[in-house]
Amino acid sequence: MSDSIKQERSQDRSPVSPGKKSIFREYAEALLVALALALVIRTFIVQAFKIPSGSMLETLQIGDHLLVNKFLYGVKWPFSDSYAVRGLDPERGDIVVFKYPNNRDIDFIKRIIGIPGDVIEIRNKQLIRNGQPVSESYIKHSQPTFMVSVRDNFGPVTVPKDQYFVMGDNRDDSQDSRFWGFVDRSDLHGKAWRIYWSSEGIGNVRWDRFGKLVE
Repeated sequence: MSDSIKQERSQDRSPVSPGKKSIFREYAEALLVALALALVIRTFIVQAFKIPSGSMLETLQIGDHLLVNKFLYGVKWPFSDSYAVRGLDPERGDIVVFKYPNNRDIDFIKRIIGIPGDVIEIRNKQLIRNGQPVSESYIKHSQPTFMVSVRDNFGPVTVPKDQYFVMGDNRDDSQDSRFWGFVDRSDLHGKAWRIYWSSEGIGNVRWDRFGKLVE
């Protein structure tokens, strides 16, 4: 066998190295993967929200930035309010973010006071649930002695199936179920989880609120 044939066979056995991706393509693919992961996380798992008003004082401060657990109550079909997988049912005391019933393009945050089947009543600012006064250590009254119809004397009403009665912790300064009715389960974005950032104006960061559990 001639040397030229040996050389050709040797060349045939040598591995062929694939062409390297350009740096631009590598960065573009990494960016697309990161965007896809961010979209999946935001849609199904966790989403960030900012507190713009004082309706949940003192539990939540204006300028708190929250992470909301969207997976807890179930997984919705993309671009839909229907559940693909229904999760845990919301409980009394859960602080939830939801679509405002009177304008579903706006998100509200309140505390669940009544679950399906509960009878809710308010007498002289006192919450009465299923005929029993409820002790609420988290509430605030900015007008403790000033009584207003509907706001301070309400009901009784029975919470329907798959609906929730919600109220702000800052009871005298909150537009909630007392004024516009129940929140449908399908309109819930999820349960408020932790504060990841908090500031009061430019340069005034509330470091002590970082990582605080919302409850």
